[in-house]
Amino acid sequence: MPIKPELNLSLEQITKYPSKMIDKLWRYIFTLTALLTVVILIGIFVFLAYTGIGVFTKINFADFLFGTNWNPNAFAAPSWGILALFISSLIVSALALIIAIPFGLAIAIYLSEIASPFLREILKPAIEMIASIPSVVLGLLGLLFLAPLIAKIFGLSNGLNALTASILVAIAALPTIASICEDAITSVPHEYKEASLALGASQWTTIKKITIPAASSGLIAAGMLGLGRVIGETMIVLIVAGNARALPHSLLDPVRPMTATIAIEIKEVIVGSLHWQSLFAIGLVLFIITFAINLLADILIHKNTYEKER
Repeated sequence: MPIKPELNLSLEQITKYPSKMIDKLWRYIFTLTALLTVVILIGIFVFLAYTGIGVFTKINFADFLFGTNWNPNAFAAPSWGILALFISSLIVSALALIIAIPFGLAIAIYLSEIASPFLREILKPAIEMIASIPSVVLGLLGLLFLAPLIAKIFGLSNGLNALTASILVAIAALPTIASICEDAITSVPHEYKEASLALGASQWTTIKKITIPAASSGLIAAGMLGLGRVIGETMIVLIVAGNARALPHSLLDPVRPMTATIAIEIKEVIVGSLHWQSLFAIGLVLFIITFAINLLADILIHKNTYEKER
């Protein structure tokens, strides 16, 4: 009995069907994973908003954001202003970026433009290994070694202050910034560098005038993602920042960032109380700031990719 033409499939056609089914399966898995991530993100935001936004029915919104005194445990007149906490977070984050960005950029330039392939294969994993060090370990190392050194240099009674916290947070953020900067510099087309060198420019001039400007969007995104990393740091600032709720006036003053405030006080409050709601309101502020930073960084990365594709 002759085989019907529609069933007369070649071996190549038969072997393609399982491959197509597997590809379709993985496509569904990745799609569901992406959707699940978005759902979790929305869920976190809704939970924070639902739990924390009720605080503004009892506390004035302006007083909460711009008040300089945070003292929820005061019996007579508790204060709910987070400005000192926000400025503490801002000081630690800004100084950490000032330290981490130049070092991260220098590391990225060395790895992508100067180091030999053999040395690059050794140094890049070693730098990225810093990200695997737990924050609590960095905090303890800072408490035992860096804080006494800072106190000795500046003649302080102790070294638990914004400067110590910023240095350690910068170390924690360094792998993120260096890795993204290195990817941005590596993605610059070789034609740009070759054209510059062919015109007689030195390697450093090419890096400064051609490579870095061409990778600027990616470098800015690295800084933004680094900011998102440092502003959410908790354990390091909890251990070495000094935990003073007063408005800081210098880098050598003890500070208490918003993350440390939540970590310190959340275990002591009554669930559902005004203090409980105010801590979740601080978490909501942190979530919005971090989300905005990461969204802006993502826009810059896609902008850089789109410009290169054109």
